[in-house]
Amino acid sequence: MLHKDDVKTQAADRAFVSRALSAPYLDAQEEAALARRWRDHGDQRALHRLVEAHTRLAQAVARRFRHYGLPMSDLIQEANIGLLEGAQRYDPERGVRFSTYAAWWIRAAVQDYVLRNWSIVRTGTTSAQKALFFNFRRLRAEAEAQAQGPLTDAGRETIATKLGVRVADVSAMEARLSANDRSLDAAFVGEEGPGRTWGDMLADERATPEEEALERGAARARSACLAQAMDKLPAREQEIVRARHLAEEGHALTLEALGARLGISKERVRQLEAKALEKLTQFVRTCAGGRGVQAAAA
Repeated sequence: MLHKDDVKTQAADRAFVSRALSAPYLDAQEEAALARRWRDHGDQRALHRLVEAHTRLAQAVARRFRHYGLPMSDLIQEANIGLLEGAQRYDPERGVRFSTYAAWWIRAAVQDYVLRNWSIVRTGTTSAQKALFFNFRRLRAEAEAQAQGPLTDAGRETIATKLGVRVADVSAMEARLSANDRSLDAAFVGEEGPGRTWGDMLADERATPEEEALERGAARARSACLAQAMDKLPAREQEIVRARHLAEEGHALTLEALGARLGISKERVRQLEAKALEKLTQFVRTCAGGRGVQAAAA
């Protein structure tokens, strides 16, 4: 859904645009002189003059992103922030015109704003995803024009190749751009009857009380079976299993460290470990009716 500013905001935007269009252009020499005055002496007037002369550039870049449904006033504001960032970092000695340098900062600022505000779901967290987000509509239009119909699998592959992303990423972005955010408090229209919201239709994936009770019983049975199986192992095999599989996270010993403790080679430790796990697996398969306790031994 496209955003539409109120009357006062539109009037303020028109006044701002008018002032920006009336600002005189700068030639290369004047531009460089203003940049040096700001860089070397912190001259605020020079900075203001440099930025004012390029405000129309910021507005032009901001208008390219108006179809994302965000307030035009906010897009212009973000573009001006990018313009100021470019002015802060501009070095006239590099021989590049300020408009060329600042355009990159303006576009980056606006793109970041669009990605942060286009949806409540975070979009475009990597450079490849950002490129896909901002180029998908254009490339899809080209592919559909070539196919003379809706986007096909071949078209998706072409887009993925051009942008260096996976076809799955293209399909995910296609679905993402075709859907709008929906409030979970919005009314649900369907066979469930009036007064229901979309939040009411979300499935509760938590276990039921009965399932939780059964799982607690099964967990106790698994623990008992594992304890019995461990008691049947020789002492050295018990030590290997405990040091390798039952130690606290991050404290499990390596084969080499365990071999040094036991006075045997790490290969022998590996053989004893495999033998012990096989014994545990065979025992727990029959213990407590075989209720999945082999997973506890692994």
